[in-house]
Amino acid sequence: MPGMRVTSGKVVAGHIVVEGEPLPDGAVVTVLARDTDESFELDAAAEAELLLSLAEADRGELIPAADVLRTFRETE
Repeated sequence: MPGMRVTSGKVVAGHIVVEGEPLPDGAVVTVLARDTDESFELDAAAEAELLLSLAEADRGELIPAADVLRTFRETE
C-alpha cells in the first residue's frame, strides 16, 4: 500500500525511536501508546490484516457507524 507503513518503536528522551528502517523526514504519523502494564504486539499476520483494513478504508469500503451500533443493540 503506497504511503502507509506500520512500525514500532520506543520513546527515548522524549523522542520516538523507530525500530528497523527509519521514517522519512516530514512523515506524518499517528502514535498509539500503551500503558506500561498493557500488552500490544502485532505479529506479521495481524500487521498484514491491519494494512488491508487501512487500504479498504482508503477506498471508502466502510461500514456506517449506525449499522455497527445496530448490530450491538440486536445482540443484547
